[in-house]
Amino acid sequence: MRNLKISNGLPVAAIVSLIAVVVLAGTFTGLSSSTSYEAGDNEGGQSGALFAAETGDSTMSDKIEKTDAEWKEILTPEQYHVLREKGTERAFTGVFDDLFEDGVYRCAACKAELFTSNTKYNSGCGWPAFFDAAADGAIETREDTSFGMSRTEIVCAKCGGHLGHVFTDGPAPTGLRYCVNSASLDFDSTGDESSTETNK
Repeated sequence: MRNLKISNGLPVAAIVSLIAVVVLAGTFTGLSSSTSYEAGDNEGGQSGALFAAETGDSTMSDKIEKTDAEWKEILTPEQYHVLREKGTERAFTGVFDDLFEDGVYRCAACKAELFTSNTKYNSGCGWPAFFDAAADGAIETREDTSFGMSRTEIVCAKCGGHLGHVFTDGPAPTGLRYCVNSASLDFDSTGDESSTETNK
């Protein structure tokens, strides 16, 4: 059978093939456009996150992450046990429990400022106690149900290091008691011991 022809002289079979090519090309173009749009959304999201970090709307860029091996290189065994393994030093053994000098208490792992001597007081619990953090966002809280108890864990917001727990039996004005392991802290003294004597 001869191929049918239309007025321009092209066979019908050729026209059908040409239409199929056009349809397929349109399909691939649509897929390509869809993919480009999704990729554009992803890039836009990444750019937004970077912009937020640059303008201070996100703290992700401030986070410090290290491997266990890296933490072990910079921490003492006791610091590592407390900060990275959520350990607890024995009560009344910490170097900062009875310290009441003026200064700043920093995370022993990343040196972020966590507490100041102005909020430290003698709670009698056997660990350094503070009624407030050095600044908003310096400390993060997490639910802790270990050992069959329900407590609120406190961690360094910058590196995630375990500090201790916070309780609601502290003094005014916050009513909070941040109970902190000495091993999780470093202390920067201002050299003036007199003004914090009233906190004892």
